[in-house]
Amino acid sequence: MDDKSGGLKTNEQIIEELTKDLESSCIRVNDDAASNDVGDSVAKSGDLSDSYCEHVRTNGDNADRCEMEGKGDTNLPKDFVDEDTLKDRELTLSEDEKEALRAEAEKYKDKGNDLFKREEYQEAISVYTQGLQTCPLAYNKERSILYANRAAAKLKCLDRESAISDCTKAIELNPDYVKVYVRRAKLYEETDKLDEALEDYKKILTLDPGHIEANHATRRLPPLIHERNEKLKAEMLGKLKDLGNMVLKPFGLSTNNFELQKDPSSGGYSVKFHQNPS
Repeated sequence: MDDKSGGLKTNEQIIEELTKDLESSCIRVNDDAASNDVGDSVAKSGDLSDSYCEHVRTNGDNADRCEMEGKGDTNLPKDFVDEDTLKDRELTLSEDEKEALRAEAEKYKDKGNDLFKREEYQEAISVYTQGLQTCPLAYNKERSILYANRAAAKLKCLDRESAISDCTKAIELNPDYVKVYVRRAKLYEETDKLDEALEDYKKILTLDPGHIEANHATRRLPPLIHERNEKLKAEMLGKLKDLGNMVLKPFGLSTNNFELQKDPSSGGYSVKFHQNPS
């Protein structure tokens, strides 16, 4: 039928207007849904990233990256080993996975040993650290060897205090590790910690009574310790005397007016005053 009045709309025009609003409404709904899907995808991607990082921690080179990204702490030393993270990781590992990681850590140890032989000590330290980040905590002996070897490399770099720390860690993991006791005793002596060195040598003799170096050291160190203590005592008494003279000077006195006398029977001391000291 023709539209004679000019004001009436055809059925096709009416349907077109109605479906136009409906179409735009559907587009908005689909856009919102798509946006939500992207948000969920990102969130899931984040979750996967976290899971991936947990998984990657089991591998040497990536362990550092994931650990540092997770903590965001750039002040940690390069040889830092986060044993709390390793403990958490170990809860999810099967025995076969632990054994695979132990074998991987063994490869790091062998590589570190090769670098050590080539006198590439800094590189050896880094590789031993990767081994420690890989080896499960359940393997005390293997981890003890890695700490001991890293201490040897640090000693070559003259990083004595850090080497002592690694020796201590190795001994904690393996209390009968004579070789490391010897290494730590030498380090203690080199850093003027003679009492600690003597204790380590004594411990060595309980584990190996025939150890020649420890036998010599237990005879050599006591006189050195006594000499050092006497020197320290003299320095301390000298400082106390200077302080006493400063306090007594306003009274016209000095420490020379006072004499310490030892009682042979009790071992105690008494103070004797001299008005006019010679």
